[in-house]
Amino acid sequence: MKTKILVTGGAGFVGSCLADKLLENPDNFVVIVDDLSTGNKKRLPANNNDNWKFIKCNCNEYRDIADIMSSYTFDYVFHYAAVVGVKRTLENPVSVLKDIQGIKYILNLCKNTGVKRVFFSSSSEVYGEPFEHPQNEFTTPLNSRLPYAVVKNVGEAFLRSYKQEFDLDYTIFRFFNTYGPKQSNDFVMSRFIKAALADQKISVYGDGLQTRTFCYKDDNVEACANSLYNSIYVNDVVNIGSDFETTILDLAKLIVKITNSKSEIVHLPALKEGDMTRRKPDISKMKQLLGRPVITLEEGIKKTIESGQYNF
Repeated sequence: MKTKILVTGGAGFVGSCLADKLLENPDNFVVIVDDLSTGNKKRLPANNNDNWKFIKCNCNEYRDIADIMSSYTFDYVFHYAAVVGVKRTLENPVSVLKDIQGIKYILNLCKNTGVKRVFFSSSSEVYGEPFEHPQNEFTTPLNSRLPYAVVKNVGEAFLRSYKQEFDLDYTIFRFFNTYGPKQSNDFVMSRFIKAALADQKISVYGDGLQTRTFCYKDDNVEACANSLYNSIYVNDVVNIGSDFETTILDLAKLIVKITNSKSEIVHLPALKEGDMTRRKPDISKMKQLLGRPVITLEEGIKKTIESGQYNF
């Protein structure tokens, strides 16, 4: 009897990488849903076996997702479908807020169809402009005004409430800048790599001294899969990221060095909002899930370049 798993947003970057990871286990049957608004079928699993199925579906439309969940009666659900990207979410705030409806539909269907546990992709954005470094899962200031951050906070509140009211188990993953092969070109890591390989100008917002951490996709999906397989951090929150902090300017310089690029680094006006000055997670829980060191930034960048898929 196979374990049936639903991955929403499974044609997106992180969702598709997770699906690949779950399909390494032949005992899993994975249904991947995505409305393809930002997802791409090219990211779907390369194997053609009968262990997975793709269904085009908008999770914010009740009948769309209800028919699928009632048909398959999933054991586990990874709800990763969302409007993502700082620029995209700032330009489409109403679309972002619609994701709240999808969260409600997913949770209602989960508690009514016997789902054992829901895994939710939250975000580092819930920390807003953090007052504490590194950011620990229990010190959320909730001071961000971004619609995307608000939706993720609301989603987390729904999960806690459904546990209390309906005993629906959950795990919340707060993602910090995951990167790697299959990532689209409108994120900082992929933009920098693509520009460097073409010897084009690399654009940095403001002075570039804002800091971030970058998590290679293998670390992300292995930690998340292990949370499922080992039943760790049930009804809990886990930061998924790296603990190596770098400025955006230093990231650009590192990519230029690794690629032996002739690219010039240029500075654009700072973003009006959404570009927090500092971001670094406490990844103690993630390290327990991995049971190994995280992949270094330099190694991850090299892996991304060597894949040949940096410009997906």
